[in-house]
Formats: sequence, structure tokens, C-alpha cells
Amino acid sequence: MLRLAALPLLLAAAPASFQNVALLDQAVQNFTGRPIGAEGGARTPVDARLKLAACPMVSLNWMSDAHEAVVVSCTAPAWKIYVPVISAPRPAPAAAAPPARAMATLAAAPVIKRGDPVTVSASASGFNITREGVALGDAAPGARFLVDMTGNRKGVQAVAIAPGQAVLPGYEP
Repeated sequence: MLRLAALPLLLAAAPASFQNVALLDQAVQNFTGRPIGAEGGARTPVDARLKLAACPMVSLNWMSDAHEAVVVSCTAPAWKIYVPVISAPRPAPAAAAPPARAMATLAAAPVIKRGDPVTVSASASGFNITREGVALGDAAPGARFLVDMTGNRKGVQAVAIAPGQAVLPGYEP
């Protein structure tokens, strides 16, 4: 299962309307939850020599379930880059029982139902963004679901917090 997140970048594009790669580094760090050079984080910063067209909203997801790279892409203008991630040593497989947190999420009643209005937020030091949308599925607290924010029914992945409230993955509520 691929983990998908769209992250609005407060697009302070370079003067020649190129994508600011420092913002891409921050987006990848927020997505992985780990800083550049740390286990689980990007191996290196995005190459500053890249001249990517400025993108109003990038999409981030894992290249595979092994979490070996983050795919950063833009639909308009179309471009895609792969950011390698420092892999953590994998422990030996344990019993097939699901983790307690996953069980709790499965057992919890949904706080957001398909069609509900939802406020999605993302904040970090120096900025706070909120957008309104419509839930495209049901979600219990802590569960991921899609939110339609543009009216085109594509959906942006969010994490349910409370009735009508969600946060983008990688951000604190």
C-alpha cells in the first residue's frame, strides 16, 4: 500500500519561477518525520542545480512499501523526482498479529463520514494553513482518508483528528 500525501507548499518560487528546492527538502522532512541524513530521512538534500518549474502543490508518496525513496511530483506543470531515504535495518518478522495501534484504529468508531465537511490543517514553525473540503470516505481518529478540496474529486490524504477536523500527514494537530 502506498502512502500518499499532498502537501501545499507556500510557494516562494525562485525569481525565474523555478521550484524552491529548500521547500522540497522541508516537505520531504515533514513527510518522513525525519531530518536529512538521519535514519528514515532523506539521504541528501534535493540537488539545488535542478531547475524544476514552480509547482503550486506537490504530491508526496512512498516509492514502495519498503520506504526506500519518496516520490515528489507535480501535475501541472508535470515533473517528478525521487528522493532516496536512509533505510533502517529491518527487524526479523514477528508474529502475524497486527500492532495494537492499528487494532485500536480499526475498533474506533468513525469521527468523519463520507460527505462530511472537513477542515484540514498543516502547521510548522512559521506557518499555519487550513483548507475546507469534503470527506471522500469514513475515518476513525488517527486514520487516513481522502478529502476533496478542489471540487475535482481527486482527493488529498489527511489524518482524522475529531469530527470535521483533520491534519495533513506528517504535521501535528
